Amino acid sequence: MQPEERQHRIWEYLQKVEFAGLEELATQLNTSVSTVRRDVTALEALGNVRRTHGGARLLAPKSDEFAFSARDTHQLAEKEAIGRLCAELIPPKQSVIIDAGTTAYHAARYLENKASQVITNSLPVANLFASSQKLEVIVTGGVIYPRLGVMVGPLAVEGFSKMHVDAAIMSAGGLTLEGVTNSHGLLIEIQRAMIRAAQKVIFCIDHTKLGRQSLMPLCDLEAIDVIVTNAEAPADLVAALRARGIEVVVAPTGIGSSRADGEPSRE
Repeated sequence: MQPEERQHRIWEYLQKVEFAGLEELATQLNTSVSTVRRDVTALEALGNVRRTHGGARLLAPKSDEFAFSARDTHQLAEKEAIGRLCAELIPPKQSVIIDAGTTAYHAARYLENKASQVITNSLPVANLFASSQKLEVIVTGGVIYPRLGVMVGPLAVEGFSKMHVDAAIMSAGGLTLEGVTNSHGLLIEIQRAMIRAAQKVIFCIDHTKLGRQSLMPLCDLEAIDVIVTNAEAPADLVAALRARGIEVVVAPTGIGSSRADGEPSRE
């Protein structure tokens, strides 16, 4: 493959994911990391991309689909209800990983008086607890990617790979009976490291992502202990997930509302 063709394919791929690691790009092109590094350097000289530590990002993304502030306005009431319920599932004084998803952020808002440690690569989560005197916050290393409000790259993966925590609160782009997927390739390895580090894995997923497949596979259903979703979740998929041995907890409709017995649905 000629350099021009490789560079065009890199450009097309970055149009989809906006940020990618060199190894990820090398896999996409079936070539070496050193070759991809030269191609990224050439694209940077043209002003199309910017090299980062271990990767490349698009300089002028065509949309704000991945921006944290934009994503956090989607399904806001559902995310709030799911986040609150998710926090209720965490026993006091536990160490908790919180990923960079917006629904996980809403869970973090209710953990200050419960968790003893929060470990995150999310800048909004780190900022949320920046002045807290009630818990210890551990922020991973990595390259700051402002559009996602997250730290990414090999240093972030390495940080989580060395940890052992009580629970991980995770978000995703989609979930089907085939597994969990996410929309951004560079976050996949970080999330996998989070899952491996946690004794209990909780996914916070609103109903719009259930039955949907996103861009890249993240994990099989066997990696999940609990799914927290909202009342609009498709009943057939919820039943199928429970039949697979996964605990599915359904947040009541409306923030702060509850069922007549005062408990969320686990049936």
